[in-house]
Amino acid sequence: MAYLSIFPLCLFFLLISPSIAQTTSFRPRALVLPLTKDSATGQYITQLSQRTPLVAIRLTVDLGGQFLWVDCDRNYISSSYRPARCRSAVCNLANSKACGQCNGSPRPGCNNNTCGLFPYNPFIRTATSGELAQDVVSLQSTDGSNPGSIVSAPRVAFTCGPTFLLEGLAKGVVGMAGLGRGPIGLPSQLASAFSFPRKFAICLGSKGVIFFGESRYNFLPGKDVSKSLIYTPLFINPVSTAGSFFQGEKSVEYFIGVKSIEVNGKPVAINSTLLKIFDKDGNGGTKISTVNPYTVMERSIYKAFTSAFAKAFSGVPRVAQVAPFEVCFNSSKLGSTRVGPPAPTIDFVLQSQSVFWRIFGANSMVQVKEDVLCLGFVDGGLNPRTSIVIGLHQIVDNLLQFDLARSRLGFSSTLLFHQTTCSNFNFTSKA
Repeated sequence: MAYLSIFPLCLFFLLISPSIAQTTSFRPRALVLPLTKDSATGQYITQLSQRTPLVAIRLTVDLGGQFLWVDCDRNYISSSYRPARCRSAVCNLANSKACGQCNGSPRPGCNNNTCGLFPYNPFIRTATSGELAQDVVSLQSTDGSNPGSIVSAPRVAFTCGPTFLLEGLAKGVVGMAGLGRGPIGLPSQLASAFSFPRKFAICLGSKGVIFFGESRYNFLPGKDVSKSLIYTPLFINPVSTAGSFFQGEKSVEYFIGVKSIEVNGKPVAINSTLLKIFDKDGNGGTKISTVNPYTVMERSIYKAFTSAFAKAFSGVPRVAQVAPFEVCFNSSKLGSTRVGPPAPTIDFVLQSQSVFWRIFGANSMVQVKEDVLCLGFVDGGLNPRTSIVIGLHQIVDNLLQFDLARSRLGFSSTLLFHQTTCSNFNFTSKA
């Protein structure tokens, strides 16, 4: 259960500021952040610098997170920290309806007459109240091939969280980097600060990278993935799917319009109504997540899909299931291909039969033990909030570009076909 502490309500009279995060004169076209995969938790971790003087901080990446939140209880020292006062423009932009007081000496995370939000840790499904604030954030520019000069934005909005909210996050992490499509998600704030398009791309592997802004996506050895993207619309769920939110808020997570599922080119018989987002309660649909390690499907979709997959893979002996997977195979006599085990292809069919996200063996199968491969999809039970949640294993070594201005997703399918991976961005040399 989420822990919530409600502030007294404040009224807001100021107009929304067109640019909350502002920066100095140098205007890069794009920014870049490195990603590493934590071996203990499977979470993807990035590092940027924040505060004055600058401190390098490690953050767990949450693709659908509402905003940046950081532990302010422990060692948060900064001369440039600015709490967001009630009725201020940044409070209005953040849609904060909470205005509170704090007992104790003033410090980051504890000031009077400040507005608040509810930082959320999806790994322990816990939210709490936190002070909204602004501070300096610094990261590297890029030309799409290499990292470049360090640039800073002096007023990036974030929320202070307490130390206990770090439970379940990777060791050394001090908060979460929310990449959601809302006005104070990192993509929108950085686009505002540096006057570049509201666009970002994420690519996950054993290592990985996030690009913000207008950029090529060059990976060693000289592969420009930006030229081979397929595009599909992004949809806005009219009801928030966050762990905690104010009434009337829309979801900031990334939903796509899956129309049907095919295995080896044959349609799977599913209730297609479940693939739609219901306007009344926001249930249903398909979203992309970096929180779920594997794709989760509503039970009837899962049963039909796994049955179709097992039938298409009937030439390979089945073995006992290995939790959390139900469909597993003896892989002792299976070979390998450039795109992983030679498993049946899986297509998420999108706006038309000619536009589909194809999943090959590298992203569908999981090696759980010697000579045992399992289908890396999980039963989400009956009546889940979202019918299909595309998880980490299915997006590894796929570059995903989120164009917020055009409300569309560009996706590469597996980079293994391009003879590269998401780990191959060149962080070692400067532009």
